[in-house]
Amino acid sequence: MKVQLETISPNAKSPFRLLHDPKLNHLFYWHFHPELELVYIEGASAKRHVGDHISDYHNSDLVLIGPNIPHLNFDHGVTTSYRKEVLHMKSDFREKVVGSLPELKQVDRLLELSRYGIAFHGETKQKVGVMMKTLHEVEPFEFFMTTLRILKKLAQSSEFQLLHTKPFVHKYSAKAQARLRKIYGYIDEHYQHKIALEQVAALCNLTKPAFCRYFKKATGSTFVEFLNQYRISQAKRLLLKGKNVSEACYECGFESLSYFNRSFKKITGQNPSDFKVRVV
Repeated sequence: MKVQLETISPNAKSPFRLLHDPKLNHLFYWHFHPELELVYIEGASAKRHVGDHISDYHNSDLVLIGPNIPHLNFDHGVTTSYRKEVLHMKSDFREKVVGSLPELKQVDRLLELSRYGIAFHGETKQKVGVMMKTLHEVEPFEFFMTTLRILKKLAQSSEFQLLHTKPFVHKYSAKAQARLRKIYGYIDEHYQHKIALEQVAALCNLTKPAFCRYFKKATGSTFVEFLNQYRISQAKRLLLKGKNVSEACYECGFESLSYFNRSFKKITGQNPSDFKVRVV
């Protein structure tokens, strides 16, 4: 599973892409992308981590996330039976389609507000959730029209909370964002082996102290914390596949079983052996 979320191909004619019920609960999936994202999840209670905003949601959630706002997958660590629908909208959808049509003025305002991150609640969340669960079943024309109806309903709703007090601006330029994706990709490719800070810093043409400052500011975590979270998420995946604790430990790049156990407990709140027993 790659850390960097694939974006919609520039050659794709549709401005939308649906990810129907993707299961990423075993992954720590901190990422960002140029597309706007509308995510609906039900049957779960977990963390809502969008940009600088962190809060809890209960039973279900419906959130619209603007372009390039970093966010954690909403099902991270979820152990209940749940369902999730994720709708991506091309970054130029607003400019090329919505902004050019006066009939979509309310939708244009909604997409502007997406830069704050928007969490919906009440009847809006319930009704839009029902609509999103039908998207994977319909043919392209109806998919397009239903998506517009969803956006209209969201645009007309007063049942929402802005997740930031001002539009979230990614702290870094497109070049720096590409650098961060490069780091994520390197972690994904090499997490099974020892990764030295010097290696990753050199990848970014930064000194070790400069890289540590950059990564902490960009992600909110130290590099070691982030790497451990990613490795533990992969270890959970291996445990779910039937690997024993020792196998999961060493196949995910940990060199000490005791350190793996401590890290697993710190990040998940339980021992890996208890996790394995519970999911078997």
